[in-house]
Amino acid sequence: MIPLIGLLLGLLLGSFIPLNISPQSSKYVAVAILAALDSVFGGVAAILQGKFDLRVFLTGFFGNALLAGVLAYIGDQLDLQLYLAAIFAFGNRVFLNFGIIRRHILNKYLKKDNIV
Repeated sequence: MIPLIGLLLGLLLGSFIPLNISPQSSKYVAVAILAALDSVFGGVAAILQGKFDLRVFLTGFFGNALLAGVLAYIGDQLDLQLYLAAIFAFGNRVFLNFGIIRRHILNKYLKKDNIV
């Protein structure tokens, strides 16, 4: 429940507080947001599986966002597009976690055990 509350709170704050991101830092912010979103979906999937740990969620949320931003920055310094690796990795995990959430909801509402 904590990841969903955080996501909703962030969406509300982002809707009402204007924030201008410079074009130079937009790549870093976008990658960090994707990494944080991965953590939110992972947290929701962990809650549904009964494996949620707040410490793991918080360290993953901030650690993944920081790592993704640093990876994008290092790539820019080396004139490489390393941010694409972060986009691929975190984007893939977002869809995997969404699949877990979707299957859990389908199993719950359809009451079928054969949906894996």
